[in-house]
Amino acid sequence: LMITLIHALFSPLGAARLCQLAMGCAVIAMVTHSAGYSGSQGVFCMAAWCCCFAMSVVVFFLDATRLYSCLPVSWDNLTVTCAAFATLMYVTASVVYPLFFVRIECPYAGCDVRNFRIAVTVCSILGVLAYGAEVAWCRARPGQAVVGYMATVSGLLKVVQGFVACIIFGALANGSEYSRYAATIYCVVVYAFCFTLTAVVVMMTVCGRTKAVRCMPFDRFVVVCTLLEVLLYLSASVVWPVFCFDTKYGSPWRPSSCPRGKCPWDSKVAVAVFSFVNFGLYVADLIYSQRLRFVSSHLSTNSRV
Repeated sequence: LMITLIHALFSPLGAARLCQLAMGCAVIAMVTHSAGYSGSQGVFCMAAWCCCFAMSVVVFFLDATRLYSCLPVSWDNLTVTCAAFATLMYVTASVVYPLFFVRIECPYAGCDVRNFRIAVTVCSILGVLAYGAEVAWCRARPGQAVVGYMATVSGLLKVVQGFVACIIFGALANGSEYSRYAATIYCVVVYAFCFTLTAVVVMMTVCGRTKAVRCMPFDRFVVVCTLLEVLLYLSASVVWPVFCFDTKYGSPWRPSSCPRGKCPWDSKVAVAVFSFVNFGLYVADLIYSQRLRFVSSHLSTNSRV
């Protein structure tokens, strides 16, 4: 136990996790002490930091005690997935928090609060680096014989795709008026279906159930799913802007009477932008998944020879 604890504390991976815990403690302490938060943006940032901190505590404890061996999961796939997700959460919070809570003006009564908020932003950025370091350390490198799928570029792209899909869902829920046309409802169905399919692939990998697909190898199954997602996102990326910004169905320009922060047109733009972003991510995933399948097939052929 002592050896495993020393390894968890002093290995490069352990050092990155200790930094994650330290930055998480610092951010949460400063926000609750003086920096403060309010509104939906502040609640999101605080929830992101607390969620990532709790996740890091559990991962560090299980790794230090080796209790993860009792869990029916693929530990390497689980930890790199958690680290990638936490990196994205910290990046978002590091952008949202200073954008809404760090004021340029500094009245004498508010200087301490502003300074605390600046310190929170700095610690959040350092948290991004700590989680990013874990992802970089665990990421699959050329020449490695056996790696977890989630440590490959394709696996990490799955996490990013799911995160971007959550942003799309948030924009859809923020008064996007998607129910006005059957075509926009179709786009919502596409987003939900692709997110579910991506989540299934991730869960199968993390839970070590990649052999549950009996009709084909798992790497081929990933390629088929990704190709389907590319085609569906391509259609949604074309249909959504047409039915939201064409003069026949919507407005190509932002209405002057639309309130800031609660404008359906803004939500429609956000959905359109992130649809294109996710489409690009799925195309990149298809390329890497096909390459990964080719490499796996090539290695299997060589091993039989």
